[in-house]
Amino acid sequence: MPARFPDFRLGTVLATSFTGTLSERRGNPVERIPTPQRLVDWLAVSGLAVDSCTTAQLERACELRESVHAAATAAATGDPLPVPAVDVINDCSVRGRASAVLTPAGERRWLLDSVEDALGVIAADAISIIAGERDGKLALCASPTCRAAFFDTSQSRTRRWCDMNTCGNRQKKARFNAGRRGRVTDEPPARPRALPADR
Repeated sequence: MPARFPDFRLGTVLATSFTGTLSERRGNPVERIPTPQRLVDWLAVSGLAVDSCTTAQLERACELRESVHAAATAAATGDPLPVPAVDVINDCSVRGRASAVLTPAGERRWLLDSVEDALGVIAADAISIIAGERDGKLALCASPTCRAAFFDTSQSRTRRWCDMNTCGNRQKKARFNAGRRGRVTDEPPARPRALPADR
């Protein structure tokens, strides 16, 4: 029976979706690309299909992922970008040899020869959002066990969760349950009902 892996949490922004392949970083971390084949699967569903991946390429991918996360977190909090993270992002961007082509349906498709080419596309996407070239802002998930960096493109730029269906719902349920417990313990005990007088 094949191993069961956690589902991918795919977003609309490539770079931050890639950092989401490791979730719950401040709780019980969930690794979503634990094997080379799992990275190949993630790249395929993200429009960056490659034929194969080695263990060394997976390690490099995880190094890029953590570098993007570190740099995006710094950008979101207004801190200086960590130089080692910037170096990894730039190196992956420079080494990638991807080509974008236009399909007859008017869609962009990437031509890739290797995992390194795919990582180059991810690195370039990270550079674009961290440098502030796109309409939106980097923010950190409000979940204390997550704190994932995400790219907020909402009109008000006040989004709180990396994903409403996971972190957002989990926090809403926690608040609801805490409220219910509070109501049960805060309410005064019911007064005994007076018995009707004899007539």
